[in-house]
Amino acid sequence: MKLELNTLLNMENKDYCVFILTHGRPDNILTYKTLLKCGYLGEVFFVLDNEDKNIEKYIENFGIDKIKIFNKKQMADKIDEANNFDNRKVIVHSRNYCFELAKELGYKYFIQLDDDYYEFIYKFSDTKGLVLSKNINYIFSLMFEFYKTTTAKSICFAQTGDFIGGVDNGKGVYRFAKRKCMNSFFCSIDRPFSFVGSINEDVNTYTTLANRGDLFLTIPVFAINQKDSQTQKNGMSDIYKLQGTYIKSFTTILMQPSNVKISIMNANHKRIHHSIKWINTTPMIIDEKYKK
Repeated sequence: MKLELNTLLNMENKDYCVFILTHGRPDNILTYKTLLKCGYLGEVFFVLDNEDKNIEKYIENFGIDKIKIFNKKQMADKIDEANNFDNRKVIVHSRNYCFELAKELGYKYFIQLDDDYYEFIYKFSDTKGLVLSKNINYIFSLMFEFYKTTTAKSICFAQTGDFIGGVDNGKGVYRFAKRKCMNSFFCSIDRPFSFVGSINEDVNTYTTLANRGDLFLTIPVFAINQKDSQTQKNGMSDIYKLQGTYIKSFTTILMQPSNVKISIMNANHKRIHHSIKWINTTPMIIDEKYKK
C-alpha cells in the first residue's frame, strides 16, 4: 500500500521537480542522498554553472540528462549583485537561473534545495525528539497544495536553528509568524522574482520584495538540517571564509537601511549578523479600532 501511495503522489505531481543547486561537490551531495532516504520518487536535476571545474565528474556520477549548466557571467550581468567585487563563487546566479530552467523543462513549479541537507524532520510544537520524514513526496505535495492557495511569491521549510528558544518568544507570541524564505524555495514560473545581492541573497530578496508588498512565508512544522557554513569544501565556503559575515550582513543593510541593522549573534563565537525590524519591513494590518 505504501508503494502505491508513493507512486500515486509522484504521478499527481508531474508539474514540479527538484533542483539541487551545487558547486564543486560531485561526490558529496548530501541533499540527494537524504531525498532518497526519505523516499523521493520525482525528478531531480543538478544545477551547475559553467565555471565549475567538476562538470565531467557530475556527469559521470549522475548522467548528462540530470546535469543542467548555465553561463554564470551572463547571469551575473542580468542581476543586481550589490557590489563590484566580480567574485562569482556564490549561489545567487543559480537561484535566478532556476526560473528559466523550469520553463525550458516544462515544469510550472519547482523546489530549490542547497546541496548540504542531511535531515528532513517534523517540527510540530509537540514533537518529541528527532522525527525524520519517511515520505518526502507527501510533504512536497502538501507544500505545493498550500502554495497554490496563496499569493506568496515563495514558501519554504523552516531551519532547525529557527527553533532555538522554543515555539513561544517568551511573551506568548508564536515565533513563526514570519514573512521570510531562506534556503529552500517552493516556486512557480507564474510568480517570478529576482534574487538580489551576491551574498545573503535570500535575506536581501525577502526583505526587499516584502517591503514592496510581496509575500514570503516559512512553514514551521517541517524543517531542514544542514551542515554548518564553512565546514565543507567548495560550495559557498570560500566566500564565507574570505569575507566572513561582515559583508554578508551589510549587503542587506545596503538594500534595506530603513528596516535592517547589524546585531551580534550569540553563538559559541559571537559574530556579526543582520537584525530585521519587521514592523518597518512588511505592510501591516491595522486594528479596526483605529478606523476613523
